[in-house]
Amino acid sequence: MSPNKRLVVGQGQISGYISIFLAVLALLGILCFHYPEKLTTPEFREIYTKNSMEALMLGGVIAAFFFSLLSLILSKKLKWAWPGFALGALAVILGALSVEGRDVAKSSWHFGLDWMILDLLLMVAIFVPLELFFPKNNEQTKFHEEWRTDLTYFVISHLFIQFFGIVTQKPAVLFFGWIGLDKLHTWVQGLPFIVALFLAFFSTDLFQYWAHRFFHTRVSLWRFHSIHHSTQNMDWLAGSRTHFIDIFFTRAMTFIPLYVLGFSSTVFNVYIIFIAIHAVLIHANTRINFGPLKYIFTTPQYHHWHHCEDPKYYGHNFASIFPFIDMMFGTYYLPGKEWPAGTGVHEASYPKGFVKQSIYPFTKSPFDTNLNMEERSDR
Repeated sequence: MSPNKRLVVGQGQISGYISIFLAVLALLGILCFHYPEKLTTPEFREIYTKNSMEALMLGGVIAAFFFSLLSLILSKKLKWAWPGFALGALAVILGALSVEGRDVAKSSWHFGLDWMILDLLLMVAIFVPLELFFPKNNEQTKFHEEWRTDLTYFVISHLFIQFFGIVTQKPAVLFFGWIGLDKLHTWVQGLPFIVALFLAFFSTDLFQYWAHRFFHTRVSLWRFHSIHHSTQNMDWLAGSRTHFIDIFFTRAMTFIPLYVLGFSSTVFNVYIIFIAIHAVLIHANTRINFGPLKYIFTTPQYHHWHHCEDPKYYGHNFASIFPFIDMMFGTYYLPGKEWPAGTGVHEASYPKGFVKQSIYPFTKSPFDTNLNMEERSDR
């Protein structure tokens, strides 16, 4: 993988990487079939069926072999073709073509490997082509110097979905669980679907706005949140780079309106799917500005300004979904079709790698040699 060169369609590299990607997912999927109690998510298992997963496994392995062959034809080299073929063959040996789903016993703990596989597959299917054919930064490669770090953040946040879920829901239950919200829940669930969905979007975004802004305006918290802003390569994986302290606080605040208002499972599931895709979209390396929709929903252009490296543009666009929330509180900024010249954090230094970035804010600030956090710009 060349860290300084974008992939070119028709040379065999892209199809080779797709083959490797699908074969690796197939291998991970086999583990889910063999150890579902520990590697799959009970809430997520209610959404898919074992038949659909068996079909997806079969299709993934066949596709891995297809793209391996395509890579060989296009490149006329084994370099890009053989890894995906070898991993696909290993998946077949381990039972990818014959594995069957089964009933799953209850377990007190689990990893979210199934959620990671399916979400990664969906995000790659949507955003890799989008960034490949409609890039904002034409020079940026998928395999920039920190893509492994961002992928690690993605994997960790998905695998530990049970842990993050329990911890981030505790504050809402602790502070509001004693009130007695049954009547409010019944009323909210009786609202028309569109009204309830808008209420879910607005209430969570309002809470998220202030949690997000709080992390920007408190120096003791900014050193954790600034990890998210440290990337200079905005792409679909960049949004995953979030310190666990940041995750706990922001998600806990966002969960409060969901818990208090008690939306129906349909509204909740649509909200989760929308957020999962939209949060990735606004970090993506794509030049699409979405026309008039950019004044209704936040877009990559809008959020890239939030990540702007130039200090004179700091302190804008905290909303996650609705730009009008920033308008309400005077933090809106969207200059026509213009994009920021660069992203990152001015005058800051960060270690490389997931583990080092997780530890670093507890020992030093990115701006100083101690924890005084005397950053000169106003985030």
